[in-house]
Amino acid sequence: MTPHSTTPLPTPLHLAVALDGAGWHPAAWRSEDATPDRLFTARYWADLVQEAERGLLDFVTFEDGLSLQSSRLLEADHRLDQVRGQLDAVLTAANVAPLTSHIGLVPTTVTTHTEPFHVAIGIGSLDHISRGRAGWRPRVSVRPDEAANFGRRVIAPVDVHDPSGVIGELFGEAADAVEVVRRLWDSWEDDAEIRDVATGRFIDRDKLHYIDFQGEWFSVKGPSITPRSPQGQPLVTSLAHDTLPYEFAARASDVVYVTPHDRDGAADIVARVRAAEDRVGRTGAPLKIFADLVTFLGEDAADRKARLDDLDGAELDSDARIFTGAPDRLADLLLDWGQAGLDGYRLRPGVLPHDLTAITRGLVPALQARGAFRGAYDETSLRTRLGLPHPSNRYAAATA
Repeated sequence: MTPHSTTPLPTPLHLAVALDGAGWHPAAWRSEDATPDRLFTARYWADLVQEAERGLLDFVTFEDGLSLQSSRLLEADHRLDQVRGQLDAVLTAANVAPLTSHIGLVPTTVTTHTEPFHVAIGIGSLDHISRGRAGWRPRVSVRPDEAANFGRRVIAPVDVHDPSGVIGELFGEAADAVEVVRRLWDSWEDDAEIRDVATGRFIDRDKLHYIDFQGEWFSVKGPSITPRSPQGQPLVTSLAHDTLPYEFAARASDVVYVTPHDRDGAADIVARVRAAEDRVGRTGAPLKIFADLVTFLGEDAADRKARLDDLDGAELDSDARIFTGAPDRLADLLLDWGQAGLDGYRLRPGVLPHDLTAITRGLVPALQARGAFRGAYDETSLRTRLGLPHPSNRYAAATA
C-alpha cells in the first residue's frame, strides 16, 4: 500500500481489540506460541486484557454465541480441527473487571434468544463492577442449531440478502431488545438510593420507574433490579456490513464496527452510515465508526499466516481486511484510512497472544511517535473516553 498521507488525525485515534479464542485465524490454536490448554481458564483472559490495558487501548470486545462455533454462517460444520467451545462473554468480562482499572470491557450477547431483562442487569452489573467501563455488543442469530438449544422458536430458512424476510424480523427484534435494555438502565434515577439509616429508607420509591414496554417481541414492566450504573447508559456497539445493520446501529448503538477493505471503501461506508442516521432520524451524538481489521504483525507475519493457512487447509477468508506486515506499515494505513472519516479501529489479532502483543508493543508506539495515540489514560469512564456525554435519565426528565 502507498499511503496518501501519514498526517495524524485531527482528533485522537481510538483503538480497540476483538478477543476470540486463540485468535481470529481458525488454526491459531496450533501456532507455535499459542496456549490452547489455557483457553478455558480465567487467567488466560485476564492476561490478554491486562496486556491490552498496558497498551492503553480504549476497550476490548469478547465474542460469544449460543452453539458451537462454525465456519459456516447458517449451520454447524462438525469440524474437529478448529477451536470449539467458549466461556460466557459477560461472565468473563466481569471476572476481568476487578483485575483492570482503565480499559473498557464489551461482551457480546445474542438478542435472538436472550431476554433483555437479563442483559440489562448483567451489563449494568458489569458497569458497577468496572466503575464505568462496560459496554455491550448485541447480535442476532440466524442459526437453527442455536434455536434448537432453547426450543422456544424455529428459525425459518434465511436469505441473507433479503432484508424484508427473517433477517429483517431478527433485526427488528434486536432493536426492541436494545430499547428495553436502555429503558431498564434508566428505570432507577441516579440518586434513587438514599441509604438513610435514621429514617430506614434505602431507596426513594418515586425514583424507581416502571418501563411498561409493550412491543411485538417483548412485554417488560420493570423496574430493573440493578441501580443505574456509573455511565448511566453503558456503551452499545454493533457490527454492520450493509444497509439494514447500518440502520440498526443508527437506531440502537453508540459505536458501529464496519469492514472496509481500502480507503475509498471506508469513505463510502462512512457516507452510508451517516445516510442511515438521517433515514432513521437519529438524535443525539453521531455514531462512532470503527473499522475492523484482522492483523498479523511482524516481519514474519506473511509466513506465519501462510503456515496457518496450510494447517487449516484453506486460505483465511474474512469479512474484514486482512493485514500482514510490520507495525509501522499498519500505523500508516490506520492514519490514511482515518482521513475518510473513521473514528477508530477494532483490530482482530490473528494469533493470541502474539499479535495482541505486537499491537500493544509495536503498533501503539508507532502511533505515539506520530502523535496519533495517547500516552496515558485520562478519562475514567468508557463513554467519556470516546467523547460521549453522560446521558440524562428519560424518566427523571419526564417527571421534571
